[in-house]
Amino acid sequence: MASIPLRLRDHSYDVLIGPGVRTSLPEVVGRLGAGRAVVVSARPREWVPDTGVETLLLPARDGERDKTLATVEALCREFVRFGLTRSDVVVSCGGGTTTDVVGLAAALHHRGVPVVHLPTTLLAQVDAGVGGKTAVNLPEGKNLVGTYWQPSAVLCDTDYLTTLPRRELLNGYGEIARCHFIGAPDLCSLPRAEQIAASVRLKARVVQADERDAGLRHILNYGHTLGHALEKATGFALRHGEGVAVGTVFAGRLAGALGRIGRARVAEHHDVVRSYGLPTAVPSEAGTADLVRLMRHDKKAAGGLTFVLDGPHGAELVHDVPSDVVTHVLTGMPRAPLAALVADDAPPAGRASVATTDPARS
Repeated sequence: MASIPLRLRDHSYDVLIGPGVRTSLPEVVGRLGAGRAVVVSARPREWVPDTGVETLLLPARDGERDKTLATVEALCREFVRFGLTRSDVVVSCGGGTTTDVVGLAAALHHRGVPVVHLPTTLLAQVDAGVGGKTAVNLPEGKNLVGTYWQPSAVLCDTDYLTTLPRRELLNGYGEIARCHFIGAPDLCSLPRAEQIAASVRLKARVVQADERDAGLRHILNYGHTLGHALEKATGFALRHGEGVAVGTVFAGRLAGALGRIGRARVAEHHDVVRSYGLPTAVPSEAGTADLVRLMRHDKKAAGGLTFVLDGPHGAELVHDVPSDVVTHVLTGMPRAPLAALVADDAPPAGRASVATTDPARS
């Protein structure tokens, strides 16, 4: 088991990574002194650990379509019915959508109640469950409404990953691949648990230096500007990590077009993403003009088009990138039908798949 500390000025917690760490939940709840708990789970009941206290279990669904203010309101109303107070705790058990939505609901209820995350997908373990960002989508774009609410603990149980479909694992590798360009290179050959730990250590360092996106934390959004636009343009048929993978390749090409990096480094973006088996082409169903329009809504933008780009001093936020350059580079990206870019959802051989969209199946 790995234990990675995240220490902030007025709040600290540990991220535990390894098989079976979900069984630490009663100890964590006890340490918080919580009298009761609400567990919001997108996983079958048998995968939800005991909290050690009186608990209300609420079903959830992973997936961007439920990442809405309506879902947050529904959760908060359940908290009220249960009588949840600031002396209690909320627990999320699911993928990135669940950690984001439950984290935001916990931040808003009574202006903040403690939350513990049990991220159950690779993407959530390496990124979404750590760092305190919470957000939901609007029709106009992704993650446009949210706040910062740090968890009291994060339990990354790698046993959850043994049941995920191949495509869901690849979805998480999109976030791991982009780490190569922001401070954690050469992760591809490591065992999965070490890849998770390295990604979390990187994120912890960045968040400790810049909790609220005042500067350095923007590098964690490498590949995300186009990635988010691709998700939205495809009606979320392209998943987050897949979009980030394509966005990472695009970021390399854009940095090259702006003279920030050379040809070899541009090619390295493609090669690293491809080494994880991730898509490197833009879905042919997504039009260039629509993608540029969606990228203008990116929350990092302060006027013009804004991207995190590689350069001589490493990755940094670049404002007011000329739209004609963005359009030219995007037009030059390889294209392929969406169906040809994504892996199938077959479960691992010999294992039953954990539900990723419908907890009622449990």
